[in-house]
Amino acid sequence: MTRILFTGGTIFDGSGADPVEGDVVVEGDRIVGVGTGLDADESVDCSGTTLLPGLIDCHVHVVVSDVSLTSRLQDPFSYQFYLAKQNLERTLATGITTVRDASGADLGVKLAVDNGLIAGPRMLIAISLISQTGGHGDGWMPSGKCVPLFEPHPGRPAAIADGPDELRKLAREILRAGADVLKVASTGGVLSPTDDPRHTQFTTEELRVLVTEAAMQGRHVMAHAQGSEGIKNAVRAGVRSIEHGIYLDDEAIELMLANGTWLVPTLVAPVSVIRAAEAGSAVAESAVRKAKAVLDIHHESMRKAVDAGVRIAMGTDSGVGPHGTNLEELPLMAACGMKPADVLAATTSSAADLLGLGDQLGRIAEGYRADLTIVRGDAYDLAGLPTAISQVWKDGRQVVVNKL
Repeated sequence: MTRILFTGGTIFDGSGADPVEGDVVVEGDRIVGVGTGLDADESVDCSGTTLLPGLIDCHVHVVVSDVSLTSRLQDPFSYQFYLAKQNLERTLATGITTVRDASGADLGVKLAVDNGLIAGPRMLIAISLISQTGGHGDGWMPSGKCVPLFEPHPGRPAAIADGPDELRKLAREILRAGADVLKVASTGGVLSPTDDPRHTQFTTEELRVLVTEAAMQGRHVMAHAQGSEGIKNAVRAGVRSIEHGIYLDDEAIELMLANGTWLVPTLVAPVSVIRAAEAGSAVAESAVRKAKAVLDIHHESMRKAVDAGVRIAMGTDSGVGPHGTNLEELPLMAACGMKPADVLAATTSSAADLLGLGDQLGRIAEGYRADLTIVRGDAYDLAGLPTAISQVWKDGRQVVVNKL
């Protein structure tokens, strides 16, 4: 088997330590050497670049490219799967080699990537967004029509449920469909027309049913949680990660620290809603109003979480915003008090730890999967990172070449 030497660059190993000069040797789909003075059968000149572990986005929606009602009503049903192909390719081109799809993609999309039918990051999937009646995932509109963001189909179960018994059966159906994680809305949201991000949804008892069912199959629960009470309910129930976390109060942060709960902030998501509306997309006025209302408090909550030491992993909610612009999240994280090294760690090793893949992804170290993102210049220039991607390698194969 051919051994490939990446030489002449500096290495950010994913741990949060500053980059150092060094070489990396890859054999097959694994890293087999990291250090200096290494050799191999072939070499890749990395002079003037920094080698990062393959980047990870913990919150995307690859079958969505437009959150307007127009696309939901006019796009043919199967169109979403062709969009997914395009969106996965664009995401991979940003240096992201692993994603967690936070509802929308089904097992077929994941297997299409795994089996090489389409190019894209490896995927963990939630499949459906579990919501209560009238909750964030309920597609009921004030007109009386129901227009869900994710229309149910044989691979994507309908996900409205109320009470522990209904939730138990629904959790089992979604896990049966191939979910790697369960996704639940424990609060209202920005895009849902009949609720508010501060509204609490599901009781702690109901949420515990999901955590229990997931744990029985070695899975976890991620919670769309924006209001403080819904965040606290989710943490008390044992969810693994809080998605968005817009209204974090001191008690919520203390609970997250005590329970080791992760925060996936998706700071770019409300920004994307506002941009879409300004660009002429048919985004509901209620969504634009709520997005503007949460911007400042979202950033303030993130700052409080950073200062307190809450575990943070990178996620973007791409689909709400354009796929392929995922790295816009990184300078927003830095603006909330994270050092560049910590932002990159949140996008590599910490993200891998959240996903339960920390023993094989997120680091440049012997025995880890050979996912490499090679960037020109200073990797700490987070704002310039999207245009600095030079090469992307996934499982020891070059998948993006000379993007500049």
